[in-house]
Order: sequence, then structure tokens, then C-alpha cells
Amino acid sequence: MDIRNIAIIAHVDHGKTTLVDQLLKQSGSFRENQAVAERAMDSNDIERERGITILAKATSVEWKGTRINIVDTPGHADFGGEVERILSMVDGVCLLVDAAEGPMPQTKFVTSKALALGLRPIVVLNKVDKPAAEPDNALNDVFDLFANLGASDEQLDFPHLYASGIGGWADETLDGPRKDMTALFDMILRHVEPPKQISRVDEPFQMLATTLGADAFLGRQLTGRVEAGRARAGDTLKALSRDGERVEQFRISKIMAFRGLTPQPIDEAVAGDIITLAGMSKATVADTLCA
Repeated sequence: MDIRNIAIIAHVDHGKTTLVDQLLKQSGSFRENQAVAERAMDSNDIERERGITILAKATSVEWKGTRINIVDTPGHADFGGEVERILSMVDGVCLLVDAAEGPMPQTKFVTSKALALGLRPIVVLNKVDKPAAEPDNALNDVFDLFANLGASDEQLDFPHLYASGIGGWADETLDGPRKDMTALFDMILRHVEPPKQISRVDEPFQMLATTLGADAFLGRQLTGRVEAGRARAGDTLKALSRDGERVEQFRISKIMAFRGLTPQPIDEAVAGDIITLAGMSKATVADTLCA
């Protein structure tokens, strides 16, 4: 299956989580009768309480035979280190900007990281149906921001959409049909490159640990993009620290990938996909897991 890996970046309260919830619903990731908790990606207790996204989550939707892995990123400058790690495992970013407020300080911080990595953003002007919305001004402000951050000509020629996360639609023009998110799905497929790692599937397994989690049954878990090769549960891997020191050797107890909102066990991890591994006891963020 074709893969696209994309991060959604936005200032706090610019509607990122609501937009992701709509992508989940409209791609069929939720069953018709399944109760959808509002702000489905803000699942951490502290996040629900504070209404912000702290820990980056991954989710996955399928559209026209392509798996789109969507990584949610923190919108607060306090979590900048995590933002940089997340951006290193995607091939595109969707920059979400409130059409009434325009780019905010945090938008500048995260955008600078994305541009420095050579990522070409898709700009989504959200909440264009609000009375105070000024989408044309917001779009000009985004262009100026990119230019001030030293964006390349290619990055300055960014595609953009007008959207309402609450309304559940995105269109290429302001007077579009305002029906659904098809325009955003299609733009991701057109604009974001498939992961280059797919060409390294026959090399030995390698993955950079990007986020650390824990599970009551599976214990320590590490999530990241598979940079090369393939792996199955039961395979033995070693974890290497940034300076090349061996941290541990361990056997993979389980491999999971996000299919919809929840991690599902999968038989095999392959280069290019974003996955979660269990079985390690010491390995941590920024370690390399390899065969």
C-alpha cells in the first residue's frame, strides 16, 4: 500500500484536533454507530483537562488506496524538542492557521523548524466561516512569514485550502461547495512525497525512536518511522544511543501501527511506515533500533 507521512502543525486553539477528528470520521475510521469523543486525539488526561495537545499522537486514515499517517504535534513552545523529533519522521506538513487570527508566535516557531528541514507545507486557513475571518489577509501574512524565515522559492509556492474544522469541509476556493474534506485528502496525496525509505526495504532493519510510551501489559514502547528494512514480532534488535553505545539487546514482543485512532497489532513493519515497538526495557527517545 502507498504511504504518506504528514504532521499537522498549528498554534494552540487554531482547530487542529477538530480537523483531525473530521479526517478520521470522513475516511471511515470511525464506524457509523461508534461514539466519537470530541477532540479524539487529545487522549492524555492532562491534555483533556487543559484543552491542549502535549504528547504527539499518530493516527492513520486510508484514502483512495493510500495510507495517510497523520502525526499531531504540540502547539506550545514548551514542547519544542518534541516538535523537531516529530518533523524528522514525516515528508510533509499541514500548517493550520486561524483565518481570523493569522499566524501566531508558535506558528512561526514550528514553521521555521519545518522549513529548515526542507518540508513543503500545505497551508489550511481554518475557521473561514467565522464572522471575524479575514482569509486573504491571513494568507498574505503566511507568505510574509515564510519569506522572513528564508523559505525557498519552492516552499513559497505553497498550495492552500480554505476550511472549517467544525463544519467538516475544506475547499480550494472560498466559494467552493463546503461539503467535505475531499480537497484536503486529495491535496495530501498530490503534494506530499511517498517516504523515500520505501526504497530501502531490503536493507537491515533500522528505526529512530521518536516518542516513548508505556502500556500496562506491554511495558515500554517506542514509536518512530522505519528508516530501512522490515521486522516481525520475535525478531532481535539492538538499541544504540546517539554516540553509538549499545544500550541493550531485546526481542520484539509486539509491533503496532495506528489504523484509525487506536494502535493495532501488525505482522510486519516495513520501511517508510510509522510504527510502535514493544519489548525493550531501557531504550529511549533518540536511540536507534537496528538489526
